[in-house]
Amino acid sequence: MEFTFTPEEETWRKNVQDFIVRELPPRIEAGENPYTDENWPAAMDFRKKIGRNGWVGIGWPKEYGGMGASVIMQMIFNEEMHYHNAPLDPQAYQVGPAIITHGSDDLKKRFLSATANQEIVWCQGFSEPNAGSDLASLQTRAVADGDDFLITGSKIWTSYAHRADYIHILTRTDPDAPKHRGITYFILDMHSPGITISPLVNMTDNHDFNQVYFDNVRVPRENMLGEENRGWYVATTTLDNERSGIPRVATARRRIDDLLAFLRNGGSGPGIRHDPIIKSQVAELAIELALARNLAYRVGWLQSAGERFDMPASISKNFSSELQQRIAQTVMRLSGLYGQLRAASPRAVMRGQFPEQYIDTIARTIAAGSSEINRNIIATRGLGLPR
Repeated sequence: MEFTFTPEEETWRKNVQDFIVRELPPRIEAGENPYTDENWPAAMDFRKKIGRNGWVGIGWPKEYGGMGASVIMQMIFNEEMHYHNAPLDPQAYQVGPAIITHGSDDLKKRFLSATANQEIVWCQGFSEPNAGSDLASLQTRAVADGDDFLITGSKIWTSYAHRADYIHILTRTDPDAPKHRGITYFILDMHSPGITISPLVNMTDNHDFNQVYFDNVRVPRENMLGEENRGWYVATTTLDNERSGIPRVATARRRIDDLLAFLRNGGSGPGIRHDPIIKSQVAELAIELALARNLAYRVGWLQSAGERFDMPASISKNFSSELQQRIAQTVMRLSGLYGQLRAASPRAVMRGQFPEQYIDTIARTIAAGSSEINRNIIATRGLGLPR
């Protein structure tokens, strides 16, 4: 693995940074939620500008709206965007590679260019009320009906389903098969009859999640992604790309930089920036951040080399998500009582972002694969330990 970037890659990073300075609304860059009703139009405008640059599918083939660039170039883009709180469509970077790897020519033509141009918004239909970490236990059914399938069931924690045009969804098509082998992956129009979206407001008072109900929703057979009853193996492509880690690392880097700015400006009391214990704690986080960044870029390097990256992706995901929690805990301790105030308070510290960030990190070791599941992947797939 190379530990330095090429001159071309450094130029690319600078181009992305300059674009963010020009185009990203300052209130979003400063930490406002880009997915609120107020900010959503600006967020979509920013996404479309990215699409016009051909920057969504940077590593995708040019015929599908990408740049045909390297995996590392894609990671540099993601790192800079997430550091600045840019409102990317996370599902584009998960379902896109799955379509490229497993999709029919028809699905590639219909969805890749539209996704790269940000003409459509995606959501993911994986988790269910009784199938979260044990995802292969999902029970949402898809029953063949001529040239279509009828989907019945429910998905939960469906981020931005209320904004989405399409959902990429796992369904059970063979209830008698072993649970990993009876699953089929579909792309489904979210405007189809029979879909009901119920909002779920999270602990930070944001409406990001939803529960989605499907009542005999019709999906054409040609919208099947991969082979019938082999959807689990398509999903591993999606999940491995989700777990590669650089967005989490970029967010962690921004949190540490915000903490350093807070301490340099006097923190929660005089002398705090010179306290040796505090300096040691922050230095330890900075060291862990450097390690997390190397772990994430190692996943990209393995992808570039055509090597397996499922175990390294799980290692990266676990380390970076747990690091986010350690950073948030340190920030809350050092920001004092005023650090508990939200943005609406004039006495809030650093625009009142710390409490929301702290609460949000609780979910970081659950979303995109829980730490326990990832440790099982590391043990079985990576180390060859018995199940």
